Amino acid sequence: MTITVEPADVGQRLDAFLAGRIPGTSRSQIQKAITEGDAAVNERPSKPSYRLRDGDEISIDISPPEPLDAAPEPIDLDIVYEDDSVVVINKPAGMVVHPGAGIRSGTLANALVHHFDKLSRRSGDSRPGIVHRLDAGTSGLIVVARNEAAHNNLARQFMDRSVEKAYIALVYGRVPADEGRFDAPIGRDPKNRVKMAVRPVGQGRPALTLFRVVERFEDFTLLEINIKTGRTHQIRVHLSHAKHPVVADVTYGGGRENMIRDARIKSIVHKLGRPFLHAQRLAFRHPQSGEEMRFESVLPAELESALYELRR
Repeated sequence: MTITVEPADVGQRLDAFLAGRIPGTSRSQIQKAITEGDAAVNERPSKPSYRLRDGDEISIDISPPEPLDAAPEPIDLDIVYEDDSVVVINKPAGMVVHPGAGIRSGTLANALVHHFDKLSRRSGDSRPGIVHRLDAGTSGLIVVARNEAAHNNLARQFMDRSVEKAYIALVYGRVPADEGRFDAPIGRDPKNRVKMAVRPVGQGRPALTLFRVVERFEDFTLLEINIKTGRTHQIRVHLSHAKHPVVADVTYGGGRENMIRDARIKSIVHKLGRPFLHAQRLAFRHPQSGEEMRFESVLPAELESALYELRR
């Protein structure tokens, strides 16, 4: 929707103004939309604290969420570690982390509520214990908080970038450098609001991705990736922008699968049925003891099988 600021509204904070004008939204929800680039003033990104001026044109793309609770469901979990403060889960590809638009069941959150009687509620009833997320198509390690103190501590570790998050990704093409970095802001794609994109400085949130080559193939490169920020779809967006999208990533792949001429190779990619992206390593300090906790997850069978076939 687009709103024109009138004289009576001049001087109000942007977030407070929008929260009052859009039924069913909270100020925190509006603030999130502004900081993630879903709202603009005079076609430029702004801050929640921006003071309105007469004639400002405000555009915002937001859908008030339905209240959701994560109902317990007896879904099997691969529990790597658990104690009274944290749980580390090896999430399978295809599992959504928490209920959201159009998804009410079958999520990691639904499974967590069934398996654990105590979880942090800092992120709300639809996201019990959820400190960070993995895309639905991404497999691998995710840490969950069992109480508010643990959640607050872990959130600070993620914020100050002391958490190690290492991924394995197979990408299209031969990445020329043995190691490198992608340091480019990420925001909503102005042409497709369900996607993210690299944006000009000032129009997206800072995002830093480090990579090193693990193995090279004729038409693919296997990378280890370490992210220093946690933007939505960060790895997939940065790699796609660099013209090396993640293999079998339908959203950001740019149709690269259709460009494969070798029928056997094309079959290998097609059989994956998911992006070749796996959260392999996770390290953080235990929120209660301060001890360094390190976890590793082996590649799922379908990813290992694809590598075996490529090596042949």
